Amino acid sequence: MKIHVLGAGGGDRAGHRLPAFLMDDHLLLDAGGAAAALPLQAQDRVEYVLLSHAHLDHSVGLAFLADNRALSEETRPITALALEPVLADLRAHCFNDALWPDFSRLPTPENPTVRFRALPSEAESRVGRCSITAIPVHHTVPASGFLLDDGKVTLAYTGDTGPTVAFWQALRGTKRLKAVFAECSFPNRMEELAVATGHLTPALLRRELDRLPASVSVHVFHLKPAFYEETAEEVARLDGPVRLLTDGGILTL
Repeated sequence: MKIHVLGAGGGDRAGHRLPAFLMDDHLLLDAGGAAAALPLQAQDRVEYVLLSHAHLDHSVGLAFLADNRALSEETRPITALALEPVLADLRAHCFNDALWPDFSRLPTPENPTVRFRALPSEAESRVGRCSITAIPVHHTVPASGFLLDDGKVTLAYTGDTGPTVAFWQALRGTKRLKAVFAECSFPNRMEELAVATGHLTPALLRRELDRLPASVSVHVFHLKPAFYEETAEEVARLDGPVRLLTDGGILTL
């Protein structure tokens, strides 16, 4: 499994690109900074976009990927996958012909640029070469994390979440679990805000990681740019194989 970190930030600012992770050149895990990071030819190779939730920092790239695909010679649709409540948010608030064209009906309803596919909760679905399981997490809007299994290794991805139970419980029984991409938005002194907005601090993340096997590597993303240095220093003090994801990085699991 090869993962290109297109964006790992918790906000959009020079030097901090919105979350988007390209797996094996054809599947996007969230899409925030995807269109800004990928050349058009690389965008044309994207077949699937997994969306953890509808917040703009994780979904806005899909809007521009769709726009570029509609004008491209590549005729395959992009398949956007998420829990049904997440797709409902996207249809109602983005692809609604007001905020953005409804590319699920363009150029025609029979041959759209984007197809929406609902994922079942806590059940495996085949998506391209991967088996995907969406697990609801605690956030301010409907949201999920994902388990992605390519038959050799499993990657766990939290999306945006505050302290949660089901996601970390699922990881304990996951075969081939190799790595976790875990959000961590705020420094420890801002725990009250983190919990209220459905996010983690390094201290909160530490409690969740205590539920994992020690052999699993943890890759942290979504640090808010305004507090990046402070939060990064606290993440660096966490025990075990914990490291920060950086824009442009490439990982092979």
